[in-house]
Amino acid sequence: MFKHPKESQITITELMLPSHSNFSGKIHGGYILNLMDQIAFACASKHSRNYCVTASVNKVDFLNPIDVGQLVTLKASINYTGRTSMVVGVRVESENIQTGEIKHCNSSYFTMVAKDSNGKNVPVPGIILDTEQSVRRFARSIKRQEQARKRSNNFKASEFKIEEHLEIMKTQNAKITF
Repeated sequence: MFKHPKESQITITELMLPSHSNFSGKIHGGYILNLMDQIAFACASKHSRNYCVTASVNKVDFLNPIDVGQLVTLKASINYTGRTSMVVGVRVESENIQTGEIKHCNSSYFTMVAKDSNGKNVPVPGIILDTEQSVRRFARSIKRQEQARKRSNNFKASEFKIEEHLEIMKTQNAKITF
């Protein structure tokens, strides 16, 4: 079975309150991450029609701060489907209610895994790719997975060769003392 990404896309908008702010008066990044995880869960669950868990979160860069009183809109869409996993693209935008200015705050990719009632992984529907953009997103997800596997293998403790890294360490803000 295959489903179109539009069938499971979700958008939520929430007013940012003082209770969501950090000590500097900006919205706490952890609060935004929580909202991102919630929408990724909802999108993946809607696509798979199963309970889903977060397996990993790809890099999150906070591009613009969010102020109290702004509207935050999160958009989620399935970018990739594997056998039991999905990659959900999440975009976060803030809107100044008074000026109408919209800023892209961050984007990230959540790998979600579908589970049955016993907690076992279950197959998910495939995704229909009907635009160049959807093929690009799917291909980018495959590349990110390959890069993550490569990163994990490059620094395995059993295969790490310190002498290959000592020269670059000299240029860093670190001091080796052994």
